[in-house]
Amino acid sequence: MTLLSVEDLTVRFPSRFGELTAVEGVSLSIGPGEIHGLVGESGAGKSTIGAAVIGLLPHPGYVAEGRLRLGETDLRALSPRAAHRLRGDRISMIFQDPQTSLDPLMTVEEQLIETMQAHSDISRRAARERAVDLLEEIGIRDAESRISSYPHQFSGGMRQRVVIALALCTDPELIIADEPTTALDVAVQSQVLALIRRLADERGIGFLLITHDIGVIAQVADRVTVLRGGKVMESGATRQVLGQPAHDYTRDLMDSVPPIDRRLERFRVPGEGGGGARHAQDDRPAAQARRWLTAEGETEPVGLSLDEVTVRFAGARRGLWTREAPFVALDGVSLSVRPGSVLGLVGESGSGKSTLAKVITGLVSPASGQMSLGGEALPAAKARPRGHAARRLIQMIFQDPFSSLNARHDVGRILGEPLWLYGLEPDAKRRRALSAAMLDLVGLPADAIDKYPHQFSGGQRQRIAIARALLARPRFLICDEPTSALDVSIQAQVLNLLKDLQSLFGLTVLFISHDLAVVRQLADEVAVMQSGKLVEAGPTDQIFERPRADYTRDLLRLTPVMPAEWRAA
Repeated sequence: MTLLSVEDLTVRFPSRFGELTAVEGVSLSIGPGEIHGLVGESGAGKSTIGAAVIGLLPHPGYVAEGRLRLGETDLRALSPRAAHRLRGDRISMIFQDPQTSLDPLMTVEEQLIETMQAHSDISRRAARERAVDLLEEIGIRDAESRISSYPHQFSGGMRQRVVIALALCTDPELIIADEPTTALDVAVQSQVLALIRRLADERGIGFLLITHDIGVIAQVADRVTVLRGGKVMESGATRQVLGQPAHDYTRDLMDSVPPIDRRLERFRVPGEGGGGARHAQDDRPAAQARRWLTAEGETEPVGLSLDEVTVRFAGARRGLWTREAPFVALDGVSLSVRPGSVLGLVGESGSGKSTLAKVITGLVSPASGQMSLGGEALPAAKARPRGHAARRLIQMIFQDPFSSLNARHDVGRILGEPLWLYGLEPDAKRRRALSAAMLDLVGLPADAIDKYPHQFSGGQRQRIAIARALLARPRFLICDEPTSALDVSIQAQVLNLLKDLQSLFGLTVLFISHDLAVVRQLADEVAVMQSGKLVEAGPTDQIFERPRADYTRDLLRLTPVMPAEWRAA
């Protein structure tokens, strides 16, 4: 029996430059209780297919050709009113970011009840009882009291569970899950994937699982379709497609997946060409950038040391005169990063990783503890004025380059800003020349300097963010989840670039990530955090092969990876 049938689907988007074919001739099917994975690079058409199935293609996109059937229902023949009714009744969707999927001004109870009453004739009391049962089913403890909470009062994983409850509350036959675990740490991701698998097995719900994470597909999907440029490269049983790929593109994708059981010197990236950092010794722009970055003797690696650093945040108000007890975000953390090395920092959401980064950069002041950079005391945020050397020597690369780059400025102005801010280059023409040279160093074309952030892909924007950080001539670089939002092939390019730059300029790096396989590839040493405390730290091979803490072993066990026998095949 076929639940969803997609036959020769073609989707086009008209524009003033002609029609863009986003999806061309795609066919796939999903049976009851089946999880069908849809993988491919950004722009492959994965989300467009999901939007076409549920009838939410952004204007002016339209289905040009093909058949879409849910059971016996022709989805293309439905009137707008009937299509609206079908959404929620028979097809639901789980989006990537639960924070934007939930109304921050409504309690979880109100949102669940409103959804149920919009799609069925049910009393408010009965809807509430069903909502509590749903929250308990998806693993939210004390659902009777938590149901009256607002979305911001839940963790990221709990919010994603609420979104799943919203998708389930109308008993749909099919759920489209668009990157449902991308922003989640490995423990919460494992819980959400187990929930999806259980719903498919016990309720017979079909899932179209859209993701760029090959490990997630290997863990839960029954079948997989590989897309590139809107076309199907190959499709079939997950073990067959991933274990014995028939198409060169699928093999290239598999080569880009970082293994967790060993360290690679370099990722294989098809057609990378100049994708890594340029090592030229001549007068090309990349060589000019290299000479400028290593000028004035700033090539000696520096180390970082933290001693008993504690951070407390004020508790929420419980009335006019009282507050809850302060929240301890970091509890006496002591660690060191050796000069010229990479320290990987891992742990669940809320473990204190990003708070630690903010303390180092001076964005958060610790309640107690000492810090030093290169053997000299590193003052807390309030004692670190704008002209303090640490503000330049410590730079940060953020998770989302689109939100960290000013959308109103072109790349030339974005890259020139640190040169002006830190007084490194007063001449505007020289700042532009150095910015162009840095673009060449990170593998971007010269004409990128006059473009704006929205004109680049995610991987290209991250290269721009890296170039901006380097133009400050830092000695300590913090990378906070710099590849978590990128597909595997683009991730491989960015990781190769970071490896090149770290070795080229002797940078000391703190690499924060929830992806343990990525940490294995970059880090010389690893520190594991849980609930604001340092659980263990040591050489990378020791942490991954002989972890001492039960918590570390749990993180490794929960990480979705390609089975070793599939790689060998």
